[in-house]
Amino acid sequence: MTPEHDGKLMILLVDDAPTNIQMLNETLKDGYHLFFATNGRDALRIASESVPDLILLDVIMPDMDGYEVCRTLKTDPILRNVPIIFITAMNQQEDEAIGLELGAVDYITKPFNPTIVRLRIRNQIELKRQRDMLARLSHLDGLTGIPNRRALDEALEREWRRGTRSLRPLSLLMMDIDHFKAYNDSCGHLAGDDCLRAVAQSLKVPLGRAADFVGRYGGEEFLAVLPETDQIGAQIVASEILEEIARLAIPHPASPLGKTVTASIGVATTIADREHEHSWLLQGADSALYQAKLEGRNRIVTAPLLSN
Repeated sequence: MTPEHDGKLMILLVDDAPTNIQMLNETLKDGYHLFFATNGRDALRIASESVPDLILLDVIMPDMDGYEVCRTLKTDPILRNVPIIFITAMNQQEDEAIGLELGAVDYITKPFNPTIVRLRIRNQIELKRQRDMLARLSHLDGLTGIPNRRALDEALEREWRRGTRSLRPLSLLMMDIDHFKAYNDSCGHLAGDDCLRAVAQSLKVPLGRAADFVGRYGGEEFLAVLPETDQIGAQIVASEILEEIARLAIPHPASPLGKTVTASIGVATTIADREHEHSWLLQGADSALYQAKLEGRNRIVTAPLLSN
């Protein structure tokens, strides 16, 4: 069972003294998945790759001290909300004030008291659970109950950055319900809301992997982020989505395409790189969707493979 699926939260321990890491490991290993770094640069790299639930960060380290690591983490849109607890032999109030001003949530002083360490971490983890719950609610679309545009933007940014390290393909599907305005005009806005909810739920069926992410982009548009999915795989998922929408058999009396609701899908695939931003992939999917509409809708159009 992988760390992200067995219920244990992930903690990154950062200290240049192996004995301190060993002591913290003995204190925490039974309740958490632990990652280790002995310098600031490795800490930033591991945090970016694993996105821990909490970071225990030593203040005094060579080359890059804990304060600088904290400053860097707080500028990262993916990592800035990860709670940081400083671990230090210093206990002067001015040193604590520096860390708290930088955004740390607490201090733990050496030598470690295992009971105090566990209690302080437990308290911060519980606060994080509550913040995460509120964040999830703020990332849901109020009408359909699936992730909203803000959540999609964050997921796409996260997978783009992950893709720059893995060099694995990343695919994006942009979907639009065909002639939805005509549907609203003929069936009414309440029926239109029901239609959006039904389509939104149907999109989850073909996306069987935990890493896949689908949400409402706005209006009658939806996005699906497909990590480690090549062009052929993305086309297969797109075909399955159209089949699921067809199975809904939602009557569309005003559609020139037939008697039921249909959709158009634009597919774009690339291998992420640091020379571009994720908006590059988004533009590719948008252009493919536009082409699908020009060609008559109720179809899939795949953009040429995006590359440098």
